[in-house]
Amino acid sequence: MKSKKIFFSIITPVLNNPEIENVFKCLNKQTYKNFEHIVVDGGSKKKTLNILKKNKKKISKLIIEKDENLYEAINKGIRISKGNVIGILNSDDIYYSGTLKLVYNYFNKKNIDYIFGSVMKERLMHGYWPKKIWYKFNVYPAHSCGFFVKKSAHVKLGLYDTNFKYSSDRDFIYRLLKSNFKGISSKKYEIFGKFNPNGISSKLSYIEGLNEILRVRLKNQNLLIVLLVMLITILNKIINLIFKK
Repeated sequence: MKSKKIFFSIITPVLNNPEIENVFKCLNKQTYKNFEHIVVDGGSKKKTLNILKKNKKKISKLIIEKDENLYEAINKGIRISKGNVIGILNSDDIYYSGTLKLVYNYFNKKNIDYIFGSVMKERLMHGYWPKKIWYKFNVYPAHSCGFFVKKSAHVKLGLYDTNFKYSSDRDFIYRLLKSNFKGISSKKYEIFGKFNPNGISSKLSYIEGLNEILRVRLKNQNLLIVLLVMLITILNKIINLIFKK
């Protein structure tokens, strides 16, 4: 009898984060069960490895080896994935119980290649602004538990660019927007999950974050446009600081 094609490949990169226990719990509660869970561990210590060992029956594929950064770990998972749709679920984020069923319905009923779902961060984060991200620096286009994309998009466009340590997801979204792939956002209160606001990108200074986003933009946009947008952004930041005093 022919085995059923896997629909979702959920990829979780982890490095020394015991909160991954909540990832296993949230996936176990999913009402839609046709998914594989790929865990890519970058060389964790005993505490996290014990959690992986305890949950080994829930892990479809496990890679344990050092990696260059978060995106290299994710790329390893994408390469071995068998699902039609890729979801990245970081080790400190969670899906709500109906998320995979909701996302499956979107892909099954609509002609789309990717979707942005609402997520709870410090507040409700919602929306998809394919035009705004070209001229605004403060539009964040995706969050770990809120973004799903067909693997066929990665086959055509490539994997995440590991030259970017914190913003390669943004670079990939620019590449999606320049292609013919179609994306939408969920309805505002169709919330996919909870996003931890204290991840690695939250520890960057404003200048460090701006520098990386600038590099991403220079890869994907005209230099003069990037410089103009950056100038406007910096001026706006200075003005806001002045009026706050």
